[in-house]
Amino acid sequence: MSKHRRTPQVLLAAGLLGGLAAAPQAQAAGGPPPVPLRIATYNIHAGSGMDNVFDLDRQEAALRALHADVIGLQEVDVHWDARSQNRDLAEELADRLGMQVSFAPIYSLDPVEEGGPRREYGVAILSRYPVRGAVNHEITRLSTQNPNPVPAPAPGFGEVELKVRGVPVQVFVTHLDYRPDPSVRAAQVADTRRIMAGERTSPKDRQILLGDFNAEPGAPELAPLWKELTPADPGAYTFPAADPVKRIDYVAVGEGVRVRDAAVAETLASDHRPVVADLSLNRS
Repeated sequence: MSKHRRTPQVLLAAGLLGGLAAAPQAQAAGGPPPVPLRIATYNIHAGSGMDNVFDLDRQEAALRALHADVIGLQEVDVHWDARSQNRDLAEELADRLGMQVSFAPIYSLDPVEEGGPRREYGVAILSRYPVRGAVNHEITRLSTQNPNPVPAPAPGFGEVELKVRGVPVQVFVTHLDYRPDPSVRAAQVADTRRIMAGERTSPKDRQILLGDFNAEPGAPELAPLWKELTPADPGAYTFPAADPVKRIDYVAVGEGVRVRDAAVAETLASDHRPVVADLSLNRS
């Protein structure tokens, strides 16, 4: 087995669960203990696995195995078309997992038949904690629905405000441009930094960014992002799921959050592998 990969037993039992249990020991002398949070990100490929077969039961099982409190999803279909059986994947996965959901569409198209639901595609955040507020921000995009697209602001950068055991947290989810030319991703990174800075009241605010960035950690277009955020290092690649050769899926945290552990789950339920991290939220 490659040195970049871990077995699921090590990932979920020894590494992450042990780290989460140890979180209260990290408190400053005499201060309140930090708050533990398990968080994950997963590009669900519109419900299909590496075999291109739509199977939401399989993805539900993969998500459930993460034991995450909050999950950011990308490539989420909501009544999009036949590839996902015209189902609402955001609501359905949330219902199955007993979580709340905030869906942020990138595209929202008229229904095929009059009176039907809108055809939507985007990102989502699932949470075991109540969603106190949600925003669908615009960032620069190059539309896949326009035959002659030009970079322009479009929605699909989701944000939710949570309160985790009394501690406020801002969680963002994104899906950056997939094209080899990094110029749109560079613009998206600039937009991301501007939006997240606008939501901060202090450098120590608890901010977490989840997503498929479609670029590896050392990519020049991502470098500005690492000025304010620290990417969790799961010690493994995430894409493609069958035999990963690069890491393009991220949990990244701001100054008010500390990464205790991170790993990649080995599953073929999508064409990506999920990243899961155990975090500590500072109380002050």
